[in-house]
Amino acid sequence: MLKVNSNRAFTLVEVMIVVGIISLLAAIAIPNLISMKRTANEASAKANIRSLASAAETASVSLGRYPANVGELQNFISSAPSYCADFTGTQTAIQGYNYSCTMDSTGYSFVADPVTLGTTGSITYTVTTGGILTPL
Repeated sequence: MLKVNSNRAFTLVEVMIVVGIISLLAAIAIPNLISMKRTANEASAKANIRSLASAAETASVSLGRYPANVGELQNFISSAPSYCADFTGTQTAIQGYNYSCTMDSTGYSFVADPVTLGTTGSITYTVTTGGILTPL
């Protein structure tokens, strides 16, 4: 009986070609994934500060003045403490953006600033008294 050698394996060249193809695909895909994440962070930041401004404007109608602190704002938007650590401008980092809130009874300013400019976001959003949103 004749014995046939059944040892089969990939050659070094074949393995290197597969590694090269995988590297090429990763080089194409990873920047696109980072860009999509940055775009999602920016959309989220814009929506969050718009919600804070809307709540502040609603509070001004209800209270007859703007909310002077996070506690007063929280009565109109329950997530206010998550975005506004306090009303003195201290920053809170959420989803790639730092949020800072400045409030008193005459007005407010909410700012969403990227944690790492160009990576987690590329636009700084500011909304001020009257609900005026300004991308910087």
